[in-house]
Amino acid sequence: MRRKVSNPLALAVLAFLVMGPMHPYELGKQLKDTGKDRNIKFNRGSLYMVVEQLRKAGFVAEQETVKDTQRPERTVYALTDEGRAELHDWMRELVRDPVHEYPQFGVALSLISVLDPAEAVELLQSRAAALKKDIDETHALVAKATGDGVEWIFLVEEDYRVAVLEAELKLVDKLTGELAKADYQHRWRQFFGREQ
Repeated sequence: MRRKVSNPLALAVLAFLVMGPMHPYELGKQLKDTGKDRNIKFNRGSLYMVVEQLRKAGFVAEQETVKDTQRPERTVYALTDEGRAELHDWMRELVRDPVHEYPQFGVALSLISVLDPAEAVELLQSRAAALKKDIDETHALVAKATGDGVEWIFLVEEDYRVAVLEAELKLVDKLTGELAKADYQHRWRQFFGREQ
């Protein structure tokens, strides 16, 4: 089913408006404060654009315009009944239905044979070091958040991140070992006409 607004940021806006009406600036602050910006890429301009798209689709509505002396007028948006239904339907779909995605590393792996195996080994070793660092940083982030009393359900995307990173690291380590084998490197040089 094609959605009227399909940007992941739109889904996050709908989800955060469940807590109550907010101004887009406040929504952005909430996304950053809760770490959701680790999974949902956005900037101030894209956030305002998505809120406007949701308004046009009927998923959010202007609740009030607030004016104080030091700031320009701020429009506060609330979730509509249609927005709540869209949020739940969209979430059910995302949780239930696996979708084939096209990650950049998958593209690189599908074409990695064009690189000299020795160079590929070096590049993969660098990637493995970066993956290990990301895993360690994510574990530290989760430990701090749980230490601060954040419920596990609000950190489940970090568990997913670690699972994906660890699976990728396992594959990278295996691939590095295969590419480093002398017999593969010999066959690669013969195939690409680089045998000396």
